[in-house]
Amino acid sequence: MAHIVILGAGIGGMTMAYEMRESARAQDKITVISNLPYFQFTPSNPWVAVNWRKRDDITLPAAPYLNKKNIDFIGVGAARVHPDKNQVELTDGKVVDYDFLIIATGPKLAFDEVPGLGPDGHTHSICQVEHAVSSGKAWDDFVKAPGPIVVGAVQGASCYGPAYEFAMIMDTDLRKRKIRDKVPMTFVTAEPYIGHLGLGGVGDSKGLMESAMRDRHIKWICNAKVTKVEAGKMFVAEHNDKGEVVKEHELPFAYSMMLPAFKGIDAVFGIEGLTNPRGFIAIDPYQRNPKFPNIYSVGVCVAIPPVEATPVPTGTPKTGYMIESMVTATAHNIRAVLDGGEPVEKATWNAICLADFGDTGAAFVALPQIPPRNVNWFKEGKWVHLAKVAFEKYFMRKMKKGSTEPLYEKYVLGLMGIKKLK
Repeated sequence: MAHIVILGAGIGGMTMAYEMRESARAQDKITVISNLPYFQFTPSNPWVAVNWRKRDDITLPAAPYLNKKNIDFIGVGAARVHPDKNQVELTDGKVVDYDFLIIATGPKLAFDEVPGLGPDGHTHSICQVEHAVSSGKAWDDFVKAPGPIVVGAVQGASCYGPAYEFAMIMDTDLRKRKIRDKVPMTFVTAEPYIGHLGLGGVGDSKGLMESAMRDRHIKWICNAKVTKVEAGKMFVAEHNDKGEVVKEHELPFAYSMMLPAFKGIDAVFGIEGLTNPRGFIAIDPYQRNPKFPNIYSVGVCVAIPPVEATPVPTGTPKTGYMIESMVTATAHNIRAVLDGGEPVEKATWNAICLADFGDTGAAFVALPQIPPRNVNWFKEGKWVHLAKVAFEKYFMRKMKKGSTEPLYEKYVLGLMGIKKLK
């Protein structure tokens, strides 16, 4: 019997647990460790932040659903991973031994890298459901006394889609309330241009996103570095293509949401050979750590270099289907090792993204996500909004049933040439 431990119960961790259970031998034990007792569907957080969803709509208790699939759950966070001992030390002092460890924790939110940033400072967040709930309460107050909005992503951020989504969703909500005319909105981003997305653009994402923002009267500042945030005021240094500061902005706001940069969680940060300097997990083409071959990693916590150099630092996003491809490759490779073989499966890192704009939306397909690509497609339309709503319901149902890739999903995506494994 092998003990396979999974750190994290988010989109990567829950999906990994279910798929590992299907791939592992009957006698193998699988345990999920998480500092949160629930799964949250993070892509719906922008809706929670304007009170279009409730917390209970996008969360579910992890233990009951995992237990149904013969997967153990420990609702205590990891304090430190000890790769040399094959152990995870928990925050309550207990130790969990493992034969294989899969790190799927997601990131630590680096609000501290910008003075005044984040829920403990002067801006809101949609990175976690609890942050989104708090943002929604503040939104209720804001619409009673509207004023300027500053929204976007700071230097070093690697997840830009939700910032665009939230800007558009706020715009839609304000129009429905007939108070949009009272709210100047500015989008502040480290990206070199609108629609870069940390990916060097996808299709005509630049043209389409710029047009969408003009239509909604959203101004923007690119190549932006947020130097500090004070109550009701954000200080932004705008750079040129050479990385030189060309303008200093002092932006007043009555409401602000800025996505932070990410880094690795404290439990792994600084472990030589396991992580890079930012604390992200180093992996080989098989999702396996080069120094500790019984440690694998999937999701946002994986180390991926930027797709290109930019005047202000930008990271590379890890989107949902890309994460699912990592999960499938990892499950197959661990089973191969359990059977006495070697890992052979490589994730495609194909990406499908649905970005909701409140009453319309934008979708892209990037095969693979990291350029150069075989498919590079970006479209806007009302159908995307409906598709995002349907996907939320569909994914929550998958997490409840414990089925990560129903046959009909695999068949439909296969017809489109979208696969998880190379």
